[in-house]
Amino acid sequence: MMSKKDYYEVLGVNRDASDEEIKKAYRKLAMKHHPDRNPDNPKAEEHFKEAKEAYETLSDGQKRAAYDQYGHAAFDAGGMGGGGFGGAGAAGFDFSDIFGDIFGGGGGRSRSNVHRGADLRYNMEITLEQAARGTETQIRVPTMAECDTCHGSGAKPGTSPTTCSTCGGHGQVRMQQGFFSIQQTCPRCHGSGKQITSPCSDCHGAGRVKQHKTLSVKIPAGVDTDDRIRLSGEGEAGVNGGPAGDLYVVIHLAPHSVFQRDHSDLHCEMPISFSTAALGGEIDIPTLDGSARIKIPAETQSGKTFRLRGKGIKGVRSSTHGDLHCHVVVETPVNLTERQKELLRELEEISGKDTERHSPRAKSWMSKVKEFFGQ
Repeated sequence: MMSKKDYYEVLGVNRDASDEEIKKAYRKLAMKHHPDRNPDNPKAEEHFKEAKEAYETLSDGQKRAAYDQYGHAAFDAGGMGGGGFGGAGAAGFDFSDIFGDIFGGGGGRSRSNVHRGADLRYNMEITLEQAARGTETQIRVPTMAECDTCHGSGAKPGTSPTTCSTCGGHGQVRMQQGFFSIQQTCPRCHGSGKQITSPCSDCHGAGRVKQHKTLSVKIPAGVDTDDRIRLSGEGEAGVNGGPAGDLYVVIHLAPHSVFQRDHSDLHCEMPISFSTAALGGEIDIPTLDGSARIKIPAETQSGKTFRLRGKGIKGVRSSTHGDLHCHVVVETPVNLTERQKELLRELEEISGKDTERHSPRAKSWMSKVKEFFGQ
């Protein structure tokens, strides 16, 4: 078994440290290594327990004296401590001070019965055109709002909530577990600090009711999928006078029949005929602002990309527009007539007499195949 570390070393204090220095050192370590603050660190709980054990001993005058004289052996079974860690311990230290700092409670004296309302999320699907130009629309969202009948008190009109008899209105009760003195949410009032003997018939004592509200949302130009628009104070109503939460509208772009978006750039495929690819020509391609004409050079191969600068989308945080990338796809003719088939056979026959000149890529590919098979 590994030997335990020196308690003074664990807390990082000198052997002549005062009680206040020991308390301060432990307070710092407890806040740093508390498991609730380190859910992804499996070693945090081990460090927390190690610091707690050291503090239990060094904060107690008798235990500290025994430890200074005999070390850890003082608390082994049959030793001076007799394994007796179950005494008052901790020199009367109130652990709620530490837990209050960790969770923002200030030692349990905070307004624990006042809570901020929950944030809400609304998924909105818009078109590519709406995203590029911006738009304004209305949405209808469910939310928890303050009850109009009792004005959030939860009590029947004409009556008022009374102070909770269990916690005295604090919303928390102190529990003593060994040397621990901690605070927990009151089991009777669930942290509100109040009791409602005659609950409101509309909200059944909750002080809030489920409603739907219609909001106007302005979508800025350039938004993209997963962008969020925050509507401050439009989330759920707070509890016991707490502030309302926020509403986050999350943008999703609907699939487009022509364009695919890549940040500020747009991509599209444009089919062209076999003859246009071979002889060249001009074609019209779509953009978000209408159509644009591009020149197709002779002998264009399938997959060639033409770039139209500034025909993409201007992002929310960008000062310039992206580009439009048009990917040419040579379309094989279908439903051919006999005359068309005859002409193509004639073309194939003529081209086959000089493949190096008319089909350089095919010839290069065949050469690589022969080389691969060692021919």
